[in-house]
Amino acid sequence: MAGLLHGRSPGSLRWRLLRWVSLATLLIWSLAAALSYRQARHEVQELMDGQMAKTARLLVAQARTDAGRLAALPANMNGLRGAKIRRSELVLEYRIVRSDGTTLLASANAPATPVGTALGYAEIEHDGQPWRSLVLETADGAYRVQVAHANKSRDKEALEIARKTVLPLALLLPLMIALIYLSVRRGLKPLDDLAADVAARSPENLAALAPTAAPLEAQPLAKALNRLLGRLSATLDNERRFTADAAHELRTPLAALKVQAQVAMATRDAAQHRHALAQVIAGADRATRLVEQLLRLARLDPLERVPDPQPVDLAGLARTAVDEARAGADEKGQTLTLAADAAAVSGDRDLLAVALRNLVDNAVRYTPEGGRIEVRVGCEHGAACVAVADNGPGVPAAELPRLVERFYRGREAGAEGSGLGLAIVRRIAELHGARLEVENAEAGGFVATLRWGPGAASAPASD
Repeated sequence: MAGLLHGRSPGSLRWRLLRWVSLATLLIWSLAAALSYRQARHEVQELMDGQMAKTARLLVAQARTDAGRLAALPANMNGLRGAKIRRSELVLEYRIVRSDGTTLLASANAPATPVGTALGYAEIEHDGQPWRSLVLETADGAYRVQVAHANKSRDKEALEIARKTVLPLALLLPLMIALIYLSVRRGLKPLDDLAADVAARSPENLAALAPTAAPLEAQPLAKALNRLLGRLSATLDNERRFTADAAHELRTPLAALKVQAQVAMATRDAAQHRHALAQVIAGADRATRLVEQLLRLARLDPLERVPDPQPVDLAGLARTAVDEARAGADEKGQTLTLAADAAAVSGDRDLLAVALRNLVDNAVRYTPEGGRIEVRVGCEHGAACVAVADNGPGVPAAELPRLVERFYRGREAGAEGSGLGLAIVRRIAELHGARLEVENAEAGGFVATLRWGPGAASAPASD
């Protein structure tokens, strides 16, 4: 994807593997050729040095036993029959001299370098080319023999041996690369099958991929895709459920608005007309609150964490929420109190304000007239918490787990509200690493508590 964004098409993994494996094969073949040439050159040196030594010994023996017939030696050697001269036959040049340096016999291309007193192998120069030389001497020192061989011939012979060793491998390289390609293609077939399985799926098919269909190296990819498909499936299910619930919840207030508007249009009684219009306004307010809650949930659902957490003073937020709800509590004759100790957490101030306001508003809405509502802020066992308690009738134990579900209203079927308040509070708590606890108080009434984990407390925000 990054390559497409930068104008580059993604490369093929198959061709990439083939390219690198082929390059590695060619590199190994080149190293093998170099090592073969080096080894062949060494073996040729050993072999030809041995042949030089044998020839030198024969010449020394001939000079010692029958020096008078040395002059006829070249003709006798050239007159031999029974063996054809081969291209790879070892051609040695030789020279036989007396102890005073006079030459008794020399081959046609023997080096003109004088045969010195130094015995053994040596490197000499002849006609501007390097030669390998061997000098042997009889036991009495009367005769010395020099046998020489051009290094160029040695290198040519070594190259020929190496070529015969490496050339068959070079001829097999295309077949080897073809086999490598087939092997890579066969090895990557499970990935192709996995890609084909994903590509053939319809948008509605979010079932998990078969884990055994991919090779071991692709298992992490298959598992990651399965996790992604699971999240997508859960998200789509939530969206479908959310859309269906929202449509259902909006249908009731809209229908009520239509009825009251029809009443207002049909009646001629001024009081009844004003009452119908007042009901229209109240219904519009309820629909507005419902839409606001729906939009707030829609904004919270995609988030995984608070984008820019800052220190937040929970006591200050609770004080503001209580002040905003006091007018509604006074209308119902309720007693609304606040007991706030210093407590601060890291998070989003606006979202936490929404959570506290929803908790207090729910308590005011569902607590009977003349009831008591207490908001408590503080720390318990090193963990920040905010609790909103009332002395109302409480909630049946079977309904407690469902109170945080969206659109669920369990206290009173006819109570005003959308059933989204506690769901929003729970989502905000999740984003802040806290949890929402709902329970019935032992002395009667209902308690909703936002509780952070140990160590989540932060330094109070500076005003």
